[in-house]
Amino acid sequence: MKLRTPEQIQARRWGTLAVLCLSVLIVVVDNTIVNVALPTLVRDLHSTTTSLQWIVDAYTLTMAGLLITLGSLGDRIGRHRTLAGGLVIFGLGSALAAFSGSSGQLIASRVVMGLGAAAIMPSTLSILTNVFSDTSERAKAIAMWSAVTGLGIAIGPTLGGWLLAHFSWGSIFLVNLPIVAVALATGRSFVPPSSNPRRHPFDILGSLLSIAGLIALVYALIEAPDDGWLSSRTMLIGAVGGAIMVVWARWELRRPFPMVDLSIFRNARFSAASFSITMVFLALFGWLFLFTQQLQFVLGYSALAAGVRALPFALTIGVVTPIAAPLAARYGSKLVVSTGLAVMTIGFALASTSTTASHFAFLLLVSIIVAAGMGLAVAPATESIMGSLPLAKAGVGSAINDTTREIGGVLGVAVMGSIAATVYKSHLVVGHLPIRYANLARSSVGAAVTIGQRAPGAAGTTLATHARQAFLVGADRATLIAALATAMGALISVRYLPAREARVVHDETSTPGLAITLAGACD
Repeated sequence: MKLRTPEQIQARRWGTLAVLCLSVLIVVVDNTIVNVALPTLVRDLHSTTTSLQWIVDAYTLTMAGLLITLGSLGDRIGRHRTLAGGLVIFGLGSALAAFSGSSGQLIASRVVMGLGAAAIMPSTLSILTNVFSDTSERAKAIAMWSAVTGLGIAIGPTLGGWLLAHFSWGSIFLVNLPIVAVALATGRSFVPPSSNPRRHPFDILGSLLSIAGLIALVYALIEAPDDGWLSSRTMLIGAVGGAIMVVWARWELRRPFPMVDLSIFRNARFSAASFSITMVFLALFGWLFLFTQQLQFVLGYSALAAGVRALPFALTIGVVTPIAAPLAARYGSKLVVSTGLAVMTIGFALASTSTTASHFAFLLLVSIIVAAGMGLAVAPATESIMGSLPLAKAGVGSAINDTTREIGGVLGVAVMGSIAATVYKSHLVVGHLPIRYANLARSSVGAAVTIGQRAPGAAGTTLATHARQAFLVGADRATLIAALATAMGALISVRYLPAREARVVHDETSTPGLAITLAGACD
């Protein structure tokens, strides 16, 4: 049954949400699931350190660079079409990745998967915003969508660890295929046509500029920890990316029908919510990067055991996120978002006191506090972003929301990982190790612990102990950056987010029978 009338769309709206959540789940899971397979890829594909980095980053880089373009394209040709096309491309990339015979083939396959993900992500949220016309229901739907994105972040390592324990590494990609098939099959019955009824010419030059600028900026962030933040290479690539984005902004401001109407950033509700989302994901991804290493290299858990111990984080998000919508409806987005960010700040501040004597119970408490804060903050902030825009622009609005998440995550891992690594190197005591092994031990806590476990006698035990201590000193200092980021997000939310959302009116440019929330608010 194809959905054509507003009545049919409304009758099946919760089925639509299920398809959208299933689609976005595989995109988010693939941000983290591949990490647990990296040691296996070294053994089976003989991947170098550089290859491993790009097996992870090719997906993120491609997705971040194409989100705005494909979100804008979806507004024009139909978000349901870009969603279906994205699922097909993502499935193709997953199949190619599963049967890759070399690191190069796997990296190319991850680029294909990133292309599919860039089409899926903005389509899901923009379709959701168009389908749910009642503002209270839309807030609940966005809360469920946000909960799924949070769950996917934590589920990835657990699912990956389980699959690797029972199957070959290709299984972490093959698992996507049945999910893609189900989403495509059910989407024909539950996902309605959705697009901007005003078909303006597609901004080809603006699209190319945004892709080039975003890819350059994200690439500079990814490479900065290795090249050096103040290295000529990092500064040059970052400056080129920034310059391209300035040219893009000037081009968009001059066009009668821009790809992105940059005037939306004058809306404090949109800008403050976007900044808050960026700070959440900057802090979250940077902390998770260090948290998973602490579980494995300090507490000694296997990849699967560490993944299982991350499940309380996912469970807390699943419990708290649905509560955020009614709380925001009752008390306002300003209070709920800023409270969530403040709770995250408390969690990160507590995490920064970790020592080698800290047991899993301490980390469990930290993860629950962080997850609870995230659950409170993300859904109302996302609803503020989407509610600031007319439904006709939902695709590009969703893409901007997704882009802030991706850039925030990349920046968090780059900055916090770089700080942690620098402090780790300066505090590590290698003793009388040969230069080769000393340099290897300084490269990462994992390498140092492995060398310590294989070295004979007390020297190996001492090295492993010093490595764990040095790692935690670096991790604690880096986690203070996460606390600072969420504290800044809380302050911006208190200052600029509206106390209450604006009244609901019908938007004549959107799907008949559907309503939007106007930008602005009652302070």
